[in-house]
Formats: sequence, C-alpha cells, structure tokens
Amino acid sequence: MSGGDGTRRVRAGRRTVEVHRPDKVLFPGGDAKEYSKGDLVNYHRAVAPFMLPHLRGRPLMLERHPDGVDGPRFMQKNTPDHYPEWIRRVDLAKEGGTVRHTVCDDTATLLYLADQASITLHRWLSRVDSPDHPDRMVFDLDPAGDDFEAVREAARLLGELLDELALPAALMTTGSRGLHAIVPLNGRHDFDEVRAFARDVADTLADAHPDRLTTAARKKDRGDRLYLDIQRNAYAQTAVAPFTVRPRPGAPVATPITREQLDDPELNARRWTIADAVEQARTNPWSGLLNRGRALGPARRRLNALRG
Repeated sequence: MSGGDGTRRVRAGRRTVEVHRPDKVLFPGGDAKEYSKGDLVNYHRAVAPFMLPHLRGRPLMLERHPDGVDGPRFMQKNTPDHYPEWIRRVDLAKEGGTVRHTVCDDTATLLYLADQASITLHRWLSRVDSPDHPDRMVFDLDPAGDDFEAVREAARLLGELLDELALPAALMTTGSRGLHAIVPLNGRHDFDEVRAFARDVADTLADAHPDRLTTAARKKDRGDRLYLDIQRNAYAQTAVAPFTVRPRPGAPVATPITREQLDDPELNARRWTIADAVEQARTNPWSGLLNRGRALGPARRRLNALRG
C-alpha cells in the first residue's frame, strides 16, 4: 500500500516497513536494465526465505548507495541510533573499542535495510554467540581480468582438492568477477586455525598449478594468474552474503550454484540479477551442502599427507 507522501508501506510478518521514494532509481539504465528502490525492496521480499538462513545471527557490514550505484558509497558497520528498536544489534570488540553491528534475523529488517539503500550485505563468517569461531571458511576465486574460464578451472581444481580432504564446498557467483567456495565448519576452530588451514589449501593448489594460480596478495606479483584469496577468514572480516545484490549495472546478484552448473556455457559471475535470482534460489542449488559443519582435524591430516 502507498501513502499520499510517496511512501510505500510493505507488510513483513507482524511489522510494516515504510519504503521512502520507492521510484528513486538506484541502478540507472543505459546498456543494462534500470531498477528502482522499489524493485530492490520487491526482490528482497521475494528472496527473503532463501537469503535469511545465511544472515541470521551474523554481524553485518552494509554497503550503502543512497544516491544510486553511480553516487557515493558508504561502508556502514555501526548501527545508527535512528534504526527501529526492533532491529537486532550486537556489540563486538574492535581494536580500541566496540562496534554495534546490525544483525538481520527477519524479513522486516531485510526490507528496512533495502529502504536505506543497503545494496550489498557483507556478513561475518562467525555468529554473534561465538564471534571468534567461524562456522564458514571462504575461498575467493579472483581472476586477473574478466576471463571466467579461468574461474571455472580454478573452481574445478579447488573442488577436487576439497573432495580429497572430505570437505564439502558450496559454490556461489559473486555478482562481480569471480566465485566463492564456502566450506561449512563445526565452529570449534578459531580464526587463526581456519585461516592457516585455508592458506595451506590455497598454497597446495597454487604450487601444483603455478602458471595459472597464485596466492600473492600484491597485484603486481600475480601477473595474469587467478588469485586464490583466503583473506576473509579472519575476525571482523566479511564476505558478500548469498543472494545479495552488487552495485553494478543491471543489479547482478551473488548466487549459489551447483557444481554441475560450472559447465553451463552461459555461466559467469554476473549471470543472475534481481530479475531472475529467485528462480535459481528455488532450485535449491546447495541442497544439504551446508547442513553439517566439519572439523578440520581429519582434513588437516589428509592435507599434510598430500603435501608429503
């Protein structure tokens, strides 16, 4: 329903969220389709059942574009005082103080954040009840250019290695250039342990394919090789959430895929947008993959044996 002041009111569970200036263009047209704030809200309302399980209980960093994706960008960690009291917050330690992070546990919060032009939601890999112990490990496959064939190949190689380590991995387009491979953990290892393990996996893969893959953090050291980035596996670091939108033309979405979809010739990092990502979500591409978090002990022993 709409108000006479141009405000739209959207029902979400027991709450009603006001959407201000729903016709405001956030994604200008041109070579890509134009999308408004109202379109962003509609997308989040439709995708909420699939997206919320990946957000609940996790601190967020919000990437806001109040004047659209061509305007200034704000990376927001602290929750403003004017946010409604029903939105969950959590105070977490940072160097020299604390940060009051927003936590998105329900559809109403998701819609409110969309009204704030929070286009991309970046989530912690740990939960608020155990912030030092991640239950997700992320490998970011970051190509040197826009060559998605290099990303496909790296994803296959990483998937084969993780299979040998008996670690399930869920793949997701980033909506930007690459893919994320996400491994569910049991939450008993701290960030230092997880990061060290991820680095050893990435180094093992890069050592086996030095012409194609690298773990060099500095761009000038990578050449045209794909970067196996494990830097997100650290306290207070974030990764883009599944089904979140990226601030690029056409509103591409970070979208879960199956391993079989790696072979789809139409696949690329921006394959899905807010126009069709919900259809992909309904296919349940990660069916059961993230249900059981793994311990790294057995995987570490397998990796050490492989490394000889």
